[in-house]
Amino acid sequence: MGFTLPSSPTIPMSDHARALMQKKSNIEEQIETQISILKANNNSTLETPLVDAEGFPRADIDVYSVRTARVRIIELRNDLEAVTNGIAKALEVIYDPALAPKDSGPGPGASTEPQPFAKVNGVAPGSPAADAGLQREDLVVKFGALGHRNFSSSSLQPLADLVAANENVRIFLLLRESGNNKKIAATYCNRGASVAAINFPEFDTASGMGRTRDAWLPSSPLFTPI
Repeated sequence: MGFTLPSSPTIPMSDHARALMQKKSNIEEQIETQISILKANNNSTLETPLVDAEGFPRADIDVYSVRTARVRIIELRNDLEAVTNGIAKALEVIYDPALAPKDSGPGPGASTEPQPFAKVNGVAPGSPAADAGLQREDLVVKFGALGHRNFSSSSLQPLADLVAANENVRIFLLLRESGNNKKIAATYCNRGASVAAINFPEFDTASGMGRTRDAWLPSSPLFTPI
């Protein structure tokens, strides 16, 4: 399953993004339905054995239903990833003020160094974010697919929208500290969710800075526009 951005100017990108967000919600509901089927079968999971010690199909579960639900969950999770990527791309286009074709290259003396668009306003000592290396006054160069060109005003709303649309999805951050770049990852996790280990420091934005789960929203200015 794949999703492409609309090429016709008659299709508002905001409508496309909203449609994908609704699609994402529908897929999540379908996943929960399939998970409930597993739970109804002796709390089965994606890894629960379907045969007994003697190699026969287990009698205490509906093996066919469990197997079918497992396959469907895998398919739906792949669909969810595709939709989530589509949302991220749509949001980038919505907030990009310069979609016109670029020049073939920078002019003489033009800087190719990516510009930061925000700085870290504060990090709670001892929080997962602090342990991951996020520090006060760090400059935010990239936040997922978002960069300096995606912010045409003093509002960081594109950042809040991106995080809200990517619950349980890892977002990579490129930061600049004293002229040096560093990478960390953040995940706005639903309670009980987990993500695979990576080779970057990482924190859960739900509690990552010692604040509430909605701390990424503008009312809690963890980042300040620059």
